[in-house]
Amino acid sequence: MAVIKHIAIKNSNYDAAYDYLTTKHDEFTSKPILDENGKKIPRESFIIEGINCDPTSFGRECEDLNLRYGKNKKSSEIKAHHYIISFDPRDRDDNGLTSKQAQALGMKFAQKNFPGHQTLVCTHPDGHNSAGNIHVHIVINSVRAFDVTRQDFMERPADSLAGHKHHVTKDFLEYLKSETMLMCQKEAFYQVDLLNPAKIRITDREYWAQRRGQAKLDAESTLSPTPDKPPKKYETEKGFLRRVITNTMLDSQSIDDFQKKLFEKYGIEIHESRGSISYLTPDRKKPIRGRSLGTDFEKDFVQRFIVSQQNSYRKPSGKRPDLTAPAQKSIGRITNISTCEKAQRSPAYATVVNRSNLQKMAATSNFLLSNGISPDELEAIRTASKAHVKETHTALKETEAKLHKVDKMYKARLTLLKNKDVYKQFLDSPNRKKFREEHSAEILLYEAARRELQELTGQKKFPSLKDIKTERTALYQQKHAQYEAYSEARAHDKELANIEANMNVILDRDKPEITKDKSSL
Repeated sequence: MAVIKHIAIKNSNYDAAYDYLTTKHDEFTSKPILDENGKKIPRESFIIEGINCDPTSFGRECEDLNLRYGKNKKSSEIKAHHYIISFDPRDRDDNGLTSKQAQALGMKFAQKNFPGHQTLVCTHPDGHNSAGNIHVHIVINSVRAFDVTRQDFMERPADSLAGHKHHVTKDFLEYLKSETMLMCQKEAFYQVDLLNPAKIRITDREYWAQRRGQAKLDAESTLSPTPDKPPKKYETEKGFLRRVITNTMLDSQSIDDFQKKLFEKYGIEIHESRGSISYLTPDRKKPIRGRSLGTDFEKDFVQRFIVSQQNSYRKPSGKRPDLTAPAQKSIGRITNISTCEKAQRSPAYATVVNRSNLQKMAATSNFLLSNGISPDELEAIRTASKAHVKETHTALKETEAKLHKVDKMYKARLTLLKNKDVYKQFLDSPNRKKFREEHSAEILLYEAARRELQELTGQKKFPSLKDIKTERTALYQQKHAQYEAYSEARAHDKELANIEANMNVILDRDKPEITKDKSSL
C-alpha cells in the first residue's frame, strides 16, 4: 500500500532539509533533538544519495543555482519540493522489501519524474509511528539545473528547460500517484487505488491532531494513573462524526429516519448542496462536507447502504455490505472516449469503456422499448421531471427559511427565560444604575433577546417557549419529508438525463468515438 505525499518548502535554508533527513527530529514540532552537549543526534539508520549534486553540499549548490538564474529571492516563493513515498509495512515482512531496494526504487523514480533537478533521495527504515513502514524522501530544488528531453507528463515547454521552476498541478500529482501504483505492481507490492477517493479520508492535519491529542492524554494518565480504568483514546471531531454517522446508519430504516436520529441524538443537522451532503455539529457554524470524511459518508453511499440494509436483513449486524459497485437498476451515461484522458492514455481502459458503452446503449434501448416511450415522449417526461425537481427544491428552501426564523425565536425566547429573574430584580431595584453595573451581562442579553423577538414577531407579546418548540419540531419534520422528496426527485431526474443523453447517442445526435473490436463485443 505505497502512498505518495507532496510538501512545498518555503524555507530558504536548504541545509535544513539535509539535517532533517540525517538527524533525529521531534515528530510533533519538527525541531532537531539535541544531546547533553547541545549537538544534533544522527539517525540510527538511513541511506542518502544525490542526483546532480553532492548530498553534503546540497544547500550551497542550490543557492548557487538560484543566484545564477535570479530565482527564489522572495520569502513567499517555494524553494524546494519534498515528496515522500511510504511503503506498506507488510511489504517488508511478506515481500522482502529492504531499505537498499527502496532506495534504488526511489532513485529510479526521482530520475524519471524530476529530471534535471538537484535532488536528495533518502530512505528511512521506519516511520515516526514505529509502524515499520520503509519510506523514501525525495527533496528537489524548485529550480531546474539542466535542460532535459521533454516528457509526456510535462505540461509546459518550460518544464524541460534549465532555470525554470518545478511546476506542480493536480494533473501532475495524479500522474505521480499512477507512477507509484505502477511501481508497486511491477514489484508485486501491496497497493491501493490512489486515483480514486478513499472510503475513509484522513488528512495529514487530522492525523497529527489525533497524534498530539493522544500524546496529551497519555501524559495526563502517566501523571495520575488509574489502573482500574482502560486508557483513554483521543477522538478528533471528524473521527467522532464518522463513528456516530456509522452507528446511526446501522440503526436507520430510511434516509428520513437517519436524519432524524442524527439530530435527536447528537444535534447534528444534514445540509445538501449540489447533490452533496454535509454535517453541521451543534458547536460549529460551518458544516463538514461528507466527502472530507470519505466516500462512505457521502450521500450516495448513505442512501445505498440504508436501502441495502433494508433489503438484505431485518436486524443490523454491524457489518457493512459492499456498496462500492454501482446500483444494478441505474442506467449510466455513455462515456465519450475522445474526451476521456484515462482512456486516451490506456488502451486497456479504453477497451473497458467501449464494452461499458455498448452495455449502456442496450440498457437504454431496452428501457425505452419495454416502457413504450418514444423520443418525443421522453423529452416531455424530462421537462416535467425538471419542473418537479424545481418545485420540491423551492418548497424545501421556503421551509428552511421559516425554520431559520423559528430557530432564532427559540434561542431568543430561551435567553429571555434564563435572564427573566435578574431583569425583574433590575426593574424593582431602587438603584438601577448600580444594579446594571453589577449584572450588565445578564441585562444586555435580556434586552438584546427582547429586541430580536420584537423584530421577528412584530409584536410586543411573544409566543411561549412551548408554542415555539412545537412549531420548530413540526418544521423539522416537514423539512426532513421535503428533503426526502427532493432527493428522490433529483435521483429520478438524473437517471432520466442519462437515458436522454444515451438516446441522443443512439440516434447519432451526439455520437462519441466507440471502437468496436472483438475484445469489446
